Amino acid sequence: MGMKRKDKRRAQAAFPGSGSGYGHHGASGIKSGVRHWYPHSSNADDDIVRNITELRERSRDLYMGSSIASGVIKTLRTNIVGSGLMLSAQIDFETLGMTAEQAREWEKKTEREWLLWSSGNWCDAERRQNFYQLQSLVTISALLSGDVFVALPLAKTKGCPYDLRVSLIEADRVCNPIDKSLSLEADVLGGVEVDRRGQPIAYYVANRTPGSIINSTGQTLSWQRVRAFGEKTGRPNILQIFGDIERPSQRRGLPILSPVIKEMKLLAEYAQSEVNAAAVSSKFTVYVKTKGEKSLNLPPPMGAYEQFPAGSYADRSPRDYQIGEGAVVFLDPEEELQFADPKRPNTAFGEFVKSVCRQIGAALEIPYEVLIKEFTSSYSASRGALLEAWKMFRMRREWLVSSFCQPVYEEWLTEAILKGRIEAPGFFEDPVVRKAWCGAEWFGDNQGQLDPVKEVSAAAMRVENGFSTREREAAELTGLKFDSILAVRAVEEAAMKETAPSGQTGKETSSDDPDEEDKSLDNSEDNDG
Repeated sequence: MGMKRKDKRRAQAAFPGSGSGYGHHGASGIKSGVRHWYPHSSNADDDIVRNITELRERSRDLYMGSSIASGVIKTLRTNIVGSGLMLSAQIDFETLGMTAEQAREWEKKTEREWLLWSSGNWCDAERRQNFYQLQSLVTISALLSGDVFVALPLAKTKGCPYDLRVSLIEADRVCNPIDKSLSLEADVLGGVEVDRRGQPIAYYVANRTPGSIINSTGQTLSWQRVRAFGEKTGRPNILQIFGDIERPSQRRGLPILSPVIKEMKLLAEYAQSEVNAAAVSSKFTVYVKTKGEKSLNLPPPMGAYEQFPAGSYADRSPRDYQIGEGAVVFLDPEEELQFADPKRPNTAFGEFVKSVCRQIGAALEIPYEVLIKEFTSSYSASRGALLEAWKMFRMRREWLVSSFCQPVYEEWLTEAILKGRIEAPGFFEDPVVRKAWCGAEWFGDNQGQLDPVKEVSAAAMRVENGFSTREREAAELTGLKFDSILAVRAVEEAAMKETAPSGQTGKETSSDDPDEEDKSLDNSEDNDG
């Protein structure tokens, strides 16, 4: 028996995935759960780029036809961008040899110039949106299609002191040419040409979307090779903003819905089937069961009741029964009235959808409560869900800043300095100095508070203990700049002093004894609500 066991182990070891370690578990080739599971995986280009068209088209179709998919993209857009990520210039004044006051004056002037360019539609090559609306469009396009490309052309516009423009290129337009204009030595796939190290060299951009039905310009489909970086300056000519990157040497981004496309499609079809079934059942209420020859009694032929006036009892079909409020229906002796019971709506429908949505939310890093906008749990559970979601929102906000907002700002700042509208000594002479001048932070809408009192108290404690700054906390809580708050408060306080009656400062207390008020505060209990 021992020899037989030894021979059996030797025979099992001959099969792949049946050795030691993971061979007895996830890599096993003989266990029933994974016996026929032999997936094939290749490099990033084979696994992603060659399938990107189907993934992109299916993601868009889900966005247009699935409420859950549309909610995912819009939830990400709203929490990442919201009303827009605002510039807060933060130069490294110590490196530049400036005082804090001089740095603040330079930052204020730069922010005013930036607002002049970014708040109008001058910045958009299509003259449709301002820079903050472009942030929203970039986010949706990158997450939905996998990536989006940003060209930075120069164009003069009457009334605008700056020539820089932002031109968005949809992912479909960057693809391999079909006119065989590629060099045999060029490594091009998905419209992206790379060198032997995987660095992008150029992008092939079509003049219109390939396969589009509407061609209003009548142009013949053609491609233009755009170098990724300028030959002399090394600055980017075109930005590729990825949605998701999960593999080294990945040329094209993945739509964020890619891991859950199948689940979302099946869920959308199931939800539509349940809605259709419920709609049909709401109209199908009762039916009449007949016996004998009565079951073959058909409506009379046309013209059988022509001798009766229209609308009379004889004008109706013998099978035309109507039920209203308090109605009494008389049936023949051979007829029996039965009520339909289609079991719709399905009582298990809601829980099943919630279960699937939890799985989808786990894959997309969006807690179920945030995905469905249902906060019915306790304060602690709801706050935990929001905090977990905001880890992902902040990460993606940094992604948008580093890949879109900051590069565009640096290109704009370069033009502003070249035109003499902003002074920045040494900007073109030393990369370290240039980096010091380009320092900036971007603040967006805050995450909101379930309990504003606790959130404000926590912000005050962070500032008091030196863990944060008033500027950051003001931006996080209100979305406003701290300097703007101080300026408005100074005006308000002055107005309060002018309008307050003599002997009053505009502040009132509910008790003449401050000690009594302190005692009531000390005796109050914290309530989690």
